[in-house]
Amino acid sequence: MRILDMKTFVVLARNRHFGRTAEELNTTQPAISSRLAAIEREFACRLVERGEGRFALTLDGEHVLRHFETILENIETLRGEIGEGAGHAPGPLRIGAIDSVSSTWMPLLIDSLHHTFPNLKIEMTVDGTKPLLTGMRKGDFDLVFCLHPVLDDGFRNYTACVFQMTWAGSPKLIDPDRTYSVAALADMPIISFPKDSPPYQMVAPYFHDEQVLASKLTSCNSLYAIINLLIDGFGVGAVPSVTISRELSSGLLNPIKVAKRFPPMPIIASYQASTQQDFIRRVVRRARATAEHYCAKVNPAHAWID
Repeated sequence: MRILDMKTFVVLARNRHFGRTAEELNTTQPAISSRLAAIEREFACRLVERGEGRFALTLDGEHVLRHFETILENIETLRGEIGEGAGHAPGPLRIGAIDSVSSTWMPLLIDSLHHTFPNLKIEMTVDGTKPLLTGMRKGDFDLVFCLHPVLDDGFRNYTACVFQMTWAGSPKLIDPDRTYSVAALADMPIISFPKDSPPYQMVAPYFHDEQVLASKLTSCNSLYAIINLLIDGFGVGAVPSVTISRELSSGLLNPIKVAKRFPPMPIIASYQASTQQDFIRRVVRRARATAEHYCAKVNPAHAWID
């Protein structure tokens, strides 16, 4: 039996969709159906129940899936062991991250990966949590760092690190000696992330819990743009402390003393668990070590490992 057929079945079981599987494997739906049929002929049993939009593995299918995953994992382990000295990597590695990660410890991770895998090609995408999760489910990424986990079958998740959020604003707006209540913040123009984003979903309850509504709220989908708007005095905002450390130390922004602390923001890593398993595990180990190293260097109140 071909490795390609086993990989096809594992990817199909994860996607539960012939079209998405064909797209991920850069082939056609008839080719996927043909590979599945070949496996079913090999074992003389039905592995998938499908029809009328329904897709489910049979009991035999679940059994075959577990064995195929083990076989593919062993193959990847063997490849890793053989290619360890030469920095073997199947590549390209497709990483997605929100901008608070890309602007902090992601460059350190990329440098570490290039040191471990000198010939590794890395495709980096910076986007919001929602499109990153969508892309992960479609097979566009091998590893993403965002604010929510991928809870579907075939994925694994862990908390990469935690970022503390800081209310900040231009010295033109902020009195550094004053402690601002939630109501006082709500009276000021507020710069926030888009309404469908996890950070915004943290901002809204911050005010609603105190029965205060922010009357002047501007949303933006770019952390860099939000920071520039804060510097220019267009409003105040809650952003990860580590992303504005230079602006705070230079006086371009002032931290706001608040009566109610803004909750910290966990960064969640999600990765595919059914393909290139040993390689992805090695990448994840590098990512864990990089995040830990970064958090050890910065203010422990601003970023930490949970």
